[in-house]
Amino acid sequence: MSEEAKKGISDAIKEEEGALSKGKSKWEDLWKKEDWWANWLGAFLLLAGLGFFLYSSPDNMKQIIADTQATMAAEQQRAPFPTIEYMEAERQLSGLQARKTPLGQKLGTLLQRPKRWDTAPGQAFILTKEAAAERRAAAQPRYEEAQQLRVQARDRAEAAQAAAEAANFTDPALNQVADEAIEAWGRALSAESRARSAANIQAYNVIPSMIVLMVLIALLFSVGMHFMGQKLGGFFIGFPFIFALSIVAYFIAGHSFSTQYGLSYVLWAVLLGLLISNTVGTPKWAKPAVQVEYYIKTGLVLLGGSILFGLILMIGAPGIVIAWGVTPAVLIIGYWVGDKFIKLPSKPLNVTIAAAASVCGVSAAIAAAAASKAKNEELTIAVGLSIAFTAVMMFAMPALVLALGMNPIVGGAWIGGTVDSTGAVVAAGELLGPGAMYTAATLKMIQNVMIGVIAFAIAAYWATRVETRAGNVKLTFGAAMKEIWVRFPKFVIGFIGASVVFTIIYELMATGVGEVIISDGALRGWANPLRGWLFCMAFVSIGLATNFRELAKYFEGGKILYHYAFSQGFNVVLTLVLAWLMFIVAFPGVTEHLMAIR
Repeated sequence: MSEEAKKGISDAIKEEEGALSKGKSKWEDLWKKEDWWANWLGAFLLLAGLGFFLYSSPDNMKQIIADTQATMAAEQQRAPFPTIEYMEAERQLSGLQARKTPLGQKLGTLLQRPKRWDTAPGQAFILTKEAAAERRAAAQPRYEEAQQLRVQARDRAEAAQAAAEAANFTDPALNQVADEAIEAWGRALSAESRARSAANIQAYNVIPSMIVLMVLIALLFSVGMHFMGQKLGGFFIGFPFIFALSIVAYFIAGHSFSTQYGLSYVLWAVLLGLLISNTVGTPKWAKPAVQVEYYIKTGLVLLGGSILFGLILMIGAPGIVIAWGVTPAVLIIGYWVGDKFIKLPSKPLNVTIAAAASVCGVSAAIAAAAASKAKNEELTIAVGLSIAFTAVMMFAMPALVLALGMNPIVGGAWIGGTVDSTGAVVAAGELLGPGAMYTAATLKMIQNVMIGVIAFAIAAYWATRVETRAGNVKLTFGAAMKEIWVRFPKFVIGFIGASVVFTIIYELMATGVGEVIISDGALRGWANPLRGWLFCMAFVSIGLATNFRELAKYFEGGKILYHYAFSQGFNVVLTLVLAWLMFIVAFPGVTEHLMAIR
């Protein structure tokens, strides 16, 4: 171990010194290294999405935004609760979506996945005209009932609001009745919208669009592979196999059982790959397309565009203290306990598991694994543990919050700081109400900012402490900086850069425009679904590249489970304490504001 570490550091230094002495430029890394190609592809895809939706913005967007915001501001001054007029303006504003433009709908069709299904597997891919007509007919009575309930709810809301207005909105009892009636009308509107969607369902066939998407992604990634000197023939032969397994993972995740219990495509993608690699074996002809890091690093750059720093300002100091205070504490203490007391056999595995428990599960594990040069099987272990604990926590934590009668905002912050997957955080927060869901999701996104920070910190620590101690090598300051740079995962630059650039663009746009063009369009309508496909291919590849015989040695004695359980348990306790201190003791006004969100 020490000889390998010593040789690795020595070789890295010699490489740098040799390049400098010969006058060679390291600029060629920009088009010959995988991390940089992840940056270029991620940047290209993000800017393409931005261009698509800037070109195809909704009609009269700025006028609609100005009118609805003016109405909402006036209604806030007029009444102490959200009035009917306020709710109508808010719904009109939220309905202003770039994804609904003609171009947005075409992009959505291109990026679509297998549909949700229950008893008819084929309808995940194809719905015939006859089957669509049957489903519309079956849903029509429910839609008509929902329409009637909405009309009745509207009548009650108008009557209650009129009574409150007659008292100049000074009677607390009348105001409460009106508020509850308007809220019930809002729920009736949502129910009618869902029923309308079911009653208007049309025939579809997602197979052609998935084939087109497969070809486009293969061509896109082949550009970087060509410049990196890899053979493209094998990649093009194996890629349809990887993409087909990704489709199967989404297909299984779309079943009602998976959606009910939160079994996401990530789990099924890894399991499918593991099943093949540990039974018949990964086909040799498919291995050139098993590009774990290339797929996932590009996906992480796309994730960076989704982290807008405006979210940090919206939730304020409480969220920042929780997200940025707990994360380094759990990472450091988790790593220390794993090293000194649990004595894990691998330091890269130790830090990868600690990062998965402390930040955001899979994404943080990938960054930590890249910075510490962890093996693929070590990353697989961390990802698997994160998925397993997430599946339990996303149901157990909201149930515990409700059972204890905890403030929903504190509960949302607790969930956002501890549950690993962003999707699971949203689902769990939804069970506690809109304010809790917003708090949980926002805090998780703030926490995701730490991915770049921990990647740099781990790279620096590994270069100057872990491997130098193991190899008895002392580095000068200049050599240490070079080694940190060599070890630092360059895709993190793209991750942070995407976040900064998209935040600036968002803030420079007129009020409300950024939400439509950036958040709803370039991100939710393009980057996020594309990122899902890249992640799915990466997790399939992780499974295909992993063998259980290689994993068995890591689980001897149960040390890994103890380590993850300790790190996540410490995270749960510390986050709960800080959430209570921040949202109840220190900033009750922020909590009241969040409680008012609907």
